Parts: sequence; structure tokens; C-alpha cells
Amino acid sequence: MQLTLLKAKLHRAHVTHSELEYEGSCAIDGKLLEAAGIHEYEQIEIYNITNGERFTTYAIRAEDGSGVVSVNGAAAHKADPGDIIIICAYARLNQQEVASFKPTLVYLNEDNRITHTRNTIPVQVA
Repeated sequence: MQLTLLKAKLHRAHVTHSELEYEGSCAIDGKLLEAAGIHEYEQIEIYNITNGERFTTYAIRAEDGSGVVSVNGAAAHKADPGDIIIICAYARLNQQEVASFKPTLVYLNEDNRITHTRNTIPVQVA
């Protein structure tokens, strides 16, 4: 059996650009891609905290260290500069892989700089 698990996320990224006519779907600072382990052209899910939109696209590399998170093409209708988003990538794993798997969770500030990383999400309490 294969299970789909969260592989990586960039939490609370701030959209810097929204380019309707630009080729490619979501340009992300190359250093952020590396930190999260997200590959160029990998499928990603974007969850827009600001407006509630959820959509699938793919990652392309933006300039290293630039802080750029640009939602491009048709997806530009779903996010505006200043919106806060979560960018997730998923992986399909078999039962044996699931037992030892930990995701890469990268937390960002308002300038899209890394504040900290983790590999677990705290248990939600009542």
C-alpha cells in the first residue's frame, strides 16, 4: 500500500509578486527550495491563508536569497502580493518508509527569511 504524506512545507510565505503573463507557476527563492527539499518543477499545493484559495501548481526557482515568492500564470488570479500562503509538497511512500519518515517544515517571517525549521507539528490540544 502507498500512502501520501507531507514531504515539505514553507509555512507563512508572503507573496511578493503575482504575474499573470509570466511563464511558470510559482517562483520561489532558490535557498527556500533547498531548505525545504522542494525540487524545481515539482508539484506543489498552495494554501492561501489570506483568502482561503487552495490550488495545485509547480515550483520554479527564483534568485537565491531574494525572498521572492511569485505566483504566476493562471494561479496569479488566486494570490496577490502581501497574501500569506503555505506551500506544501507531498510524497508517496510505502508502509516501510512511513515508519521512519519525517517531513521538512520551514517557517518564514514577513520577509520570507527562515526563522526556524522542524520535522514535527506539535499536537493540537483542546
